[in-house]
Amino acid sequence: MLKITLILVGGVIATIAAILAGLIAFGTASPPPKLASMTDPFERVDYGDLPPLEIASVRGGSPIAFRRWQPADNADIVVILIHGSAMSSSYLHLLGKAIAARGIAVYAPDIRGHGKTGRKGDIDYPRQLDDDLEDFVAMVRTRQPSSQLVLAGFSGGGSFALRASALPIGRSFARLVLISPQLGLRAPTAKSRAWAQPFIPRIAALLILDRIGFHAFDYLPVIDFAIPQENAGWLTGHYSFRLLRAFYSADYGADLKAAQSPVSVLVGDKDELFDAKLFAPIVQAVRSDAPVRIVPELDHIEMTTDARAVPLIVAAIRGEM
Repeated sequence: MLKITLILVGGVIATIAAILAGLIAFGTASPPPKLASMTDPFERVDYGDLPPLEIASVRGGSPIAFRRWQPADNADIVVILIHGSAMSSSYLHLLGKAIAARGIAVYAPDIRGHGKTGRKGDIDYPRQLDDDLEDFVAMVRTRQPSSQLVLAGFSGGGSFALRASALPIGRSFARLVLISPQLGLRAPTAKSRAWAQPFIPRIAALLILDRIGFHAFDYLPVIDFAIPQENAGWLTGHYSFRLLRAFYSADYGADLKAAQSPVSVLVGDKDELFDAKLFAPIVQAVRSDAPVRIVPELDHIEMTTDARAVPLIVAAIRGEM
């Protein structure tokens, strides 16, 4: 009887293993076609005055590349500004320059796996982005010791900023500003996969393996972005499983509740990726104290490239929204 039971159990395990292997091997999707509204606006940006990349040393990995937009006078506020999915600090040039022109210093890192930090689309271990942020904040504090720190993130960077705000490092920031934030792959605000195509079957299989402590396949890509191939040197075309989990919030409700500073949300009413009208009820169901402002006439990328967004973003950074 025991022998029969062992045979049956072994057969079940073998079947489950075969299913998981199939999901991992074949549970992908074709890359989405280029999404012009996300990339074409940057072709019209003048990068002649783009600040040079600087380097910040961090623990356990290659240095963090970052850009800095500094106002003419001493800044009483410094905002650490996180770029969107697949992008890098250079894509925040117009917004960084506009914020600095209003007396606020801006530090924008290339998040590991993007731009000139680390290798494209992957990280070394699950907590590496958290460690990077802690060390980056410490560096900013040494440069601007008397300035108030604010954390802000655009799109996917908003998801990372939200997740970080719920960690101990969140206590470092006076405010959290989310600009057209990606709240999560399954958040009700998501209305289009035109920019990002997740490999749901592969993700599901890797989540199961994660629960039993098996991480040999965490390096595999699990999401593709709609970037033009000619810009692959500047943009990041895909994320590994471990980068996806490190960059995006897994539970926006829990992170909003645990966020250790006041939260503000801004989104354009013509956002093609997210449903602008859903942000207020979703966010304020958890954080009734969090103001949500819908900016008229602007789409997703225009929240970082259009001058009409700047006064509201600056007001949120200053806590005046």
